[in-house]
Amino acid sequence: MHRKLIYLISLVLLFGSASVSVTAEKSKMKVGFSERDITPKPGMERPGGYGKRFHQGKPHDPCKVRAVVFDNGMMRAALVGIDVCFISHSVVEAARKEIQIQCGIAPHAVLVGASHTHSGGPTGMVQPGEYDQASDLVKKLAYELTSCADPEYLEIVRKAITDAVVEADRKRVEACACIGSGYEDKTAFNRRFRMKNGLTYTHPRFGNPDIIEPAGPIDPEVGVIGVWDTNDRFIGCVVNYACQGTTGPCGTSADWIYYLERTIRGVMGENAIVVFLNGACGDITQVNNLNPYNTDRGERSARFVGTSVGAEVLKVLSRAERGNLSPISSRVEILNISRRKPSQERVKQCIETVKKGQQGTTEWSFAKEIVMLDYIIKREPAAEFEVQAVQIGPAVFLSNPAEYFCQLGLDIKAGSPFPFTYPVSLANGIIGYVPTEEALCPHGGGYETRLTSYTNLEVKAGTKIANACIRIAKAMKPGAVPEPPKARPFVKPWDYGSVPPELK
Repeated sequence: MHRKLIYLISLVLLFGSASVSVTAEKSKMKVGFSERDITPKPGMERPGGYGKRFHQGKPHDPCKVRAVVFDNGMMRAALVGIDVCFISHSVVEAARKEIQIQCGIAPHAVLVGASHTHSGGPTGMVQPGEYDQASDLVKKLAYELTSCADPEYLEIVRKAITDAVVEADRKRVEACACIGSGYEDKTAFNRRFRMKNGLTYTHPRFGNPDIIEPAGPIDPEVGVIGVWDTNDRFIGCVVNYACQGTTGPCGTSADWIYYLERTIRGVMGENAIVVFLNGACGDITQVNNLNPYNTDRGERSARFVGTSVGAEVLKVLSRAERGNLSPISSRVEILNISRRKPSQERVKQCIETVKKGQQGTTEWSFAKEIVMLDYIIKREPAAEFEVQAVQIGPAVFLSNPAEYFCQLGLDIKAGSPFPFTYPVSLANGIIGYVPTEEALCPHGGGYETRLTSYTNLEVKAGTKIANACIRIAKAMKPGAVPEPPKARPFVKPWDYGSVPPELK
């Protein structure tokens, strides 16, 4: 991020306009939803690994940008869910600027979260021009042998984000909302396991006799904000749940989020818009490595995860009390975190490995990444990025741009003063995997802990992000949770119910 932008954000935070709260509880809430199609074309790259893959054939379902704007009369905030593996900060910033020009919503009040579908369009890993000043070897590794963002597609996404938020703002209507959380613990699993050899493996595979136990938790909370207009018409909802989009239904797809949307629309109406924001899902997928059956991938798995989470959303929508969610506010804090640096001896060895041309092997892939990382560190030895808080009444969405480990998300929830705290990972940028400190200790391991051009922040990065999120959450005051009318004061028992038994 440019120093000028950091300075401007600092001024905003200093003078308080980045955290505007509502004191007039009687002000009416307005909410608007909108969506746009961003389905990639056949032949475009399909990110989700360190090599190249491409979209082929007919899409399984559309990839979308879905947006909601909340307005309490004093401040507006936008939450945007986008069906991509990740999203660069430059695209988010460009969309934010255009949104501010077109409808006046402040940049710090726009949160853009990637769903992390591995069946979406080419938004990375390598960004346009990122390696233009590198050596010929590094440029070849980056541009020809690594997943790359498509400038044309990035522009489609930027425009879709802008248009969806602007239209959602224009479509605001007087509304009431409910808020609550469901519980779903049968669809998502921690993919990392402690092994008998003292290390931790990612996806050790079913039947591995050396598995001891999972190396981390899951987060079963399904966070929900539902919205109805004054005619009692359901217009949309926001859903927060921690699980990567890696079920992989056949073809281009929003992954299990498609079935989440279908499930909710099946009950609440076909025009309802479902804004999905992924939780702390860095080590969480639908794959149960202890499952003896082959049911964790493909169409069946996508339907199972999406329908199960959607059912929990419907439970919340049916039982939570509706009301006016206030206040609305937002905050941004900029972090600067150093990268882990490979030794020059290691870099030399990796250069020799990649020159051998044994592409596709694990050794070659990680060597390629070390060579690319060496270039990145010489240019940017530290990563600069934002953490953001967007408050909607008694709920706070605390975002970061990492594939953030689940335990760290739970730490944020434990430290937050809000009754509903929803971590959002892969938001407003991308900084790769951010594991716990334990995962990076000698008994840790797994590919999320390896040094790559994608994943390379210092050991304490996850803790620093958690502390920043908690810090900005504590600077906000939670709003009231809507409650149903109180029961009438007790006078006497029900006449029919307070009679003795009759035996004859």
